[in-house]
Amino acid sequence: MKQPIHVFAKWQVKEGQLDTVLNLLPEVVKKSSSEDGNLFYNLLQDNSDANTLILFEGYKDEVALAEHRNSDHFQTIVIGKIIPLLEAREVILTTPLAI
Repeated sequence: MKQPIHVFAKWQVKEGQLDTVLNLLPEVVKKSSSEDGNLFYNLLQDNSDANTLILFEGYKDEVALAEHRNSDHFQTIVIGKIIPLLEAREVILTTPLAI
């Protein structure tokens, strides 16, 4: 049985690069949200550190997540343009529990 995958990505943006990252994100959010396997795509900002962004994403299964990671917008914008502007990046893959 295929299970949904929820992704928590924590991005620590380098000092002075936040505006650049925030200007790149609308296209990523729009294109990621319109993917067939995307359930949701939320962007959050840490209340105590504006340079910390949390992406909370949902995909219908591992195949949908792989398709997202291989998409042109992920490879071009996230990998190519945003990641070089990050101090640190942590990605946690989770499966929702039905309890």
